[in-house]
Amino acid sequence: MSTVDLHTLTGAYALGALSEQESAEFTRHLAQCPACTQEVRELQETAARLALAVAEVPPAGLRTRVMAALPEVRQLPPRGRHATVVPLRRGMRHRLPYLAAAACLVVAALAGGLAVNAQNEADEQRDRTARAEQQAAAVSALMTAPDATFHTTALKGGGSGTVVASKRRGQTAFLYHGLPALSGQRVYELWYSRNGAMEPAGLVQTGSSSGTMLLTGGPQGADGVGVTAEPSGGSSRPTTAPLAVLRL
Repeated sequence: MSTVDLHTLTGAYALGALSEQESAEFTRHLAQCPACTQEVRELQETAARLALAVAEVPPAGLRTRVMAALPEVRQLPPRGRHATVVPLRRGMRHRLPYLAAAACLVVAALAGGLAVNAQNEADEQRDRTARAEQQAAAVSALMTAPDATFHTTALKGGGSGTVVASKRRGQTAFLYHGLPALSGQRVYELWYSRNGAMEPAGLVQTGSSSGTMLLTGGPQGADGVGVTAEPSGGSSRPTTAPLAVLRL
C-alpha cells in the first residue's frame, strides 16, 4: 500500500473498519505522520460524540414483556419415528393417577421457581437500565461542559480511547472503541496519575469492546489517565506497563 493510499484511510481507521493487516500498517504510518495522527484523533472524538448522541437504552419493560410472552409461544414437536404404543400393565394403571399428581406437583414447583427467577431478572434489568440512563445523562452533561477537554490515543495491542474531563464538574469519562478481548480472565483497568503515583479509577466492563464509563473520583490534581490490563477483579496498583496514558 502506497503512502498516498495510507493518507486516505484516517476515517476507516478511526472507526475500526480496517482489516487487521491494514490497521497494523496504518498504525506504523501514524508514528511517522503527525497530520494523520491529528486527523484520526479529531475523527475519533467526533465519532464518540455522535455515538453518544444517538445511543438508546432498551426500555425498562422490554425484558419483562418478553419473559411474559414465552409461555404463549407454541413449541414444535420433536421429529422422529412413530412411537410404538405399549399397553400398561394392571399395576401401572392403578398407579397412574398418583404419578400424574406427582408430576403436577413437580411442574408447579418448577413454574414457581421460574417465576421468581424471571422477577429477579426483571428487577436486575431495571436497575441496570436506570444506572445506564443516569451514566448516559452524566456523560452527556460532562461532554457539553464549558471547560471539557478531549484527549484521544491508540492503545498498545489495539483499539483507542478518549478521555473527557471537566474540573468544574469534577468528573472524567473514558470513551473506548475496538478494545480487543483480553486472555486469561484479565480486565482493562483505569488509573489517575497524580504526582507519579497511579490511583485506581475503575474497571472497563468485561466483554464490551466499545462503550463509555465514568471514572471513580475527579480529575483535580491529576496529570493523566492510564489504561492497563490487570487480573480479574482489578488491582490496587498496576501490575503491567500501561497500554496508554492520556494527558489531562
